[in-house]
Amino acid sequence: MIWQNLKSFPHPCPCSFLGSDKDCLCTPQQIQRYRSKLSGPLLDRIDIHLEVPAVKVHELTTMQAGETSAAIKTRVSKAHTIQQARFAERTAVYFNSQMGPRDIKRHCSLDTHGQELLLQATTRLGLSARAYHRILKIARTIADLEESPSILSRHLAEAIQYRRLPNQQ
Repeated sequence: MIWQNLKSFPHPCPCSFLGSDKDCLCTPQQIQRYRSKLSGPLLDRIDIHLEVPAVKVHELTTMQAGETSAAIKTRVSKAHTIQQARFAERTAVYFNSQMGPRDIKRHCSLDTHGQELLLQATTRLGLSARAYHRILKIARTIADLEESPSILSRHLAEAIQYRRLPNQQ
């Protein structure tokens, strides 16, 4: 169901040039009307909002080597092991994404700075309670990928960025 709705929304604007090298031909009102076709409740159920710009042809030949697939696989496997240990005594919860409110409270505690950061983001971006909890689960996963026992401010900031839509400040 979600994928059917998303595939009908493949571009950032009606002319599809917004954010590209080409000049966007759309007015702000057209862009807003186009983006409003995806409902807030639907977007709220998507954990990560990520705009991926097109790669320029000349960048393909000059790209720096990034992290290898093997290294990423190792990191993900370690994070998976951490999560399995975390939820070993639970049934039907195997991953951070499956945490309920009680699990979130237990495993996603924030220091004072983190609490202030999340409150500020929630207010500024107009996030729902669902989005608030999803940010905490994503931050916990980012911390797991770094093998960090605690959610640090940088993990939280990264998770907030994944919830921010391109037109939000």
